[in-house]
Amino acid sequence: MNPFSALHPRRLLVALQAIDKDVARERAALPSESYRYRVAIALSTAAVCLLLVNYLKYSSVFESALQWFYALSEGDWRQQYRLLRNDTFYPLYSHLWWGAWQVIAFVLIPMLVIKFIFREQVRDYGLRIGKLAEHKWWYVLLGAPIICFALLASFRDDFTSHYPFYALAHRSWADLLAWQLIYSIQFFCIEFFFRGFLLQSCRVPLGFNAIFVMSLPYLMLHFTKPWLEASGAILFGLFLGILAMRSRTIWGGVMVHITIALTMDLAAMAQITGFPSVWWPG
Repeated sequence: MNPFSALHPRRLLVALQAIDKDVARERAALPSESYRYRVAIALSTAAVCLLLVNYLKYSSVFESALQWFYALSEGDWRQQYRLLRNDTFYPLYSHLWWGAWQVIAFVLIPMLVIKFIFREQVRDYGLRIGKLAEHKWWYVLLGAPIICFALLASFRDDFTSHYPFYALAHRSWADLLAWQLIYSIQFFCIEFFFRGFLLQSCRVPLGFNAIFVMSLPYLMLHFTKPWLEASGAILFGLFLGILAMRSRTIWGGVMVHITIALTMDLAAMAQITGFPSVWWPG
């Protein structure tokens, strides 16, 4: 048997049909009222969350927030502001701000909707292990060529000028590890939002079409990235959506994303700045 036969487009169609059969059985067992407004609520929530992230994640907003805090504060609070501005890790704090908005908009707000509007268990939205073991090699197959491509792309100037996002990641191991922690949490947030909340909210009403609904805003999230990466997000979002539907978990996507991101950062650093030589910035 040809080992690449599983990649035939017909197998993709079979996977989508299998998803629809599973959803049809689940839909038949539920009253229509239980999911009538689910898509509208999920997409409205997604619109608000994406708006928050798009406009509030930037370092310029972080600076404006600090200046506003300084204008309203006095005494010891102003001293804390000055200490913050002079902190050796101050350049990292804007990235922490960026990561915090990912947590708020992509995790906390959807969790509130799941818990108090849908009245369901948050862990049912991809946080269980599910059937990850059954699909692990599919995740490997999805991630491996992207990792190879990232290694090749690391020789391009547009790649090395873009990664890592934190320009001082090479300064010390403390900088690099702190940045990778923020970066990894951000990928969990993205996977929970797109392959957890958005996909699972639309799964019963829309069947496999929920994957395509989810893939569009996921692609748009990559419009600030290099064009090759943004183009790849179309298929990447589609396949991650199918795997999340089949495995009922987001953890495979989280691991793939973190592995790819770490490879891209380290490959870019190897080409330009090299790796840290000290544990703590001097």
